Amino acid sequence: MSDGPFGRRDPAPPHDAAPAKAEPPPVRPAPPRPPARASTYTWILGVVVILALAYITLNTFKTEAPGSRGVTPGKPLPPFSMVLATSTRTCEVGGDARPCDANVAAKPGSGAEGRRPACEVRAPDLLNSCELAERGPVALAFVATGSQRCEDQVDVMQEVKARHPAVQFAAVAVRGDVAALRRTIRERGWTIPVGYDHDGAVSNLYAVGICPTITFARRGGRVESTSLGRLDAPALERRLRAIGG
Repeated sequence: MSDGPFGRRDPAPPHDAAPAKAEPPPVRPAPPRPPARASTYTWILGVVVILALAYITLNTFKTEAPGSRGVTPGKPLPPFSMVLATSTRTCEVGGDARPCDANVAAKPGSGAEGRRPACEVRAPDLLNSCELAERGPVALAFVATGSQRCEDQVDVMQEVKARHPAVQFAAVAVRGDVAALRRTIRERGWTIPVGYDHDGAVSNLYAVGICPTITFARRGGRVESTSLGRLDAPALERRLRAIGG
């Protein structure tokens, strides 16, 4: 060391001395990633939704108790008048011909565009719930075109029809292609009247959630029960006897 005008300092290193190596900068750890709360929450929510849907589906398909779906027992049949699938009748909307909407008006002015009450709208090519109930006990099936299980149910109704002449058998085909429905009616030889519910208005009115669903009502239109899922002939006939058929 030597003293100088700026205080004491270390002597300079020898000329051939190796320069000091620079220390590498310290490696800073990457900041911790925030926990994936959003993705975890979404995953948990997804699992809950799936479990809930599975529970609802299981109970829906297992439930057979009257009133668990469909019209409440003791209530009257909701009125409707709809075009039969075999009819060529169409309605003009905006200059185009299309399948007619069902009339579901319960009283004057209560339907779309102030329609007449559905019970009053009758014709040979219309299916009218009030007319059915006036003639006797009613077995009204709701089916989907192209569903084997649903079409088999109408076959069973067709089978037992002759043994229960007092019962008014009918079916409502919900949505689907009307041309395909007509082919099915023809190929299966159904004589039971089949209405075409092209926009689902009548099935909504009857709270239909399972295919097939059959609403059973006594003469006059008071609902006795609703079956969910396919009934074989003996089970169907038990229901028919319960409504006086």
